[in-house]
This record gives sequence, C-alpha cells and structure tokens, in this order.
Amino acid sequence: MIVDGRAIAKDILMRTRTRAETLPHPPRVLAIVVSETPATLSYLKIKGMRAADAGCVLEIQRFPTHVSAAELRSAASSADADAIIVQLPLPIGIDTQDVCNAIPLSKDADVLSSGAREQFKKAEAGALLPPVVGAVREICTQNDINLKGMKGVVIGDGWLVGNPCAIWLKQQGTLVSVLTSQSGDIRGALIDADIIVSGAGVSGLIKPEFLKSGVVLIDAATSESNGIITGDADPACASIASLFTPVPGGIGPIAVACLFENVIALAERKV
Repeated sequence: MIVDGRAIAKDILMRTRTRAETLPHPPRVLAIVVSETPATLSYLKIKGMRAADAGCVLEIQRFPTHVSAAELRSAASSADADAIIVQLPLPIGIDTQDVCNAIPLSKDADVLSSGAREQFKKAEAGALLPPVVGAVREICTQNDINLKGMKGVVIGDGWLVGNPCAIWLKQQGTLVSVLTSQSGDIRGALIDADIIVSGAGVSGLIKPEFLKSGVVLIDAATSESNGIITGDADPACASIASLFTPVPGGIGPIAVACLFENVIALAERKV
C-alpha cells in the first residue's frame, strides 16, 4: 500500500485546529531563518499554509547570512511566541546545536534542543516526539503495525531523522540496526528487515531487490535528481513493500502536521 501522506496530514491538522479553537488565542510560532534558499522558501511557504490549517500563526524573523551564533541564541531564547523553530540548515561556521539549545523547553515544538531530545530519549511523561517520529507513529498506528519484535533498519543517524527514529523504534521493542555511509554494502542488512526507515538523502539508494516481500518501507529522505525531488527508495520498491511512503507526498506532509500538533500541545500547557 502506498501511503497518502497528504490525506493523513489533513486529518491531523483538522483535529489540531479543533484543539486550537479552545485556546485563548491562536498559537504563535516564530521561525528563525538565515539561509533563504529556494528550498527553504518553499518549506516556509508550506509551513505557513499548514500553520493556518492548524489554527496557528507562523511569523518569520529573518537574519543576514553574516549573523553571529550569539545573535541567533538571543533571538531563540527571548522570543515572545508560543513556539520557536530554527529553520535548518544554518550557515557554515555556526554551531547549529548551540543555537537550538537556546530554545526554551516550553517552546521547542521541533524537539531540536538537547534538553527536549533527552526528555524524548528517556520517554519522560509529557515529552514531545520529534515531528518525523510523530509521522512514523501515525503511520504505524493507522495501519495497526505492531513493532515489538520486528527487525528494523534505520539508514542514516542524523539529528532530524535517523537518530530519533532509531530511538523511538527501540522504545517500541523493535530490534534496530543503524546503517551509515561507513556501513558498506547495505543489501545484506536490508534483506531481512521487517521495517526500514531511511533518511540518508541519497536518491535511489534502496532497490527492490534489496527487500523482502512485505517489508514496511518508510522513506523520510529528500534529495534532488535532475530537478526532481526524490527519496532514498526507488519507487519500484512499492511493489515489494506492504506499506510504502512516496517522496514527495509521504512522510513530509505528516511531519509538518505533527510539528503543529506539538505547537498546540505546548500552548495547551501554558493555559
């Protein structure tokens, strides 16, 4: 089955808007932006539309590329908003984690700071899920996928996809292996996997012949190939997998919806 991420995102945003309407005011989300590439502008446009769908307001604070880390930390720590997001990537030379760590826990809807990530890692009460993890959970829940005892492979160990997804899968009782660029030939590791979450950002990395029939294949990566946005998995993998998330239109829209669901959760706590 090919997952319709846009339809799932629409459902999340509808229930999120219902919660937002019970709050004293629409939650305000501040996006701190430095590198305005065509891709970044596209992401911000999408987030702005989805914020409105969720009953939130997205505001953007732009900085020049020569901005200092100290200025960004100050902006993140002192912003008067219900939630703060740092639009990645930041310019080379700026310590991204240092800037993200300045986001107060009470406003970290993206779960980018070390403090928020540690709460998530420990599965503490009230810990938010990183948006990509929220998207994976939504897909598994809607499709009655019992992860306990499954053999899982996570491709990539990045802060946004690989690392949090591996943590969450382990919390669900999945037997997880993490593959990186140093892992060599990935075919042998993938062929026995029951579930694969990929965030490598390498177009066409996963081929149908690497997979066993019925695998759950969640492609959470994006890259560009000849001007076309693609994921890590060859689209032909959909014929092998029992569940397949396409790129675009799979995990991406759901993760954005989950971001605003986190915003509402933070705003509710203030009330």
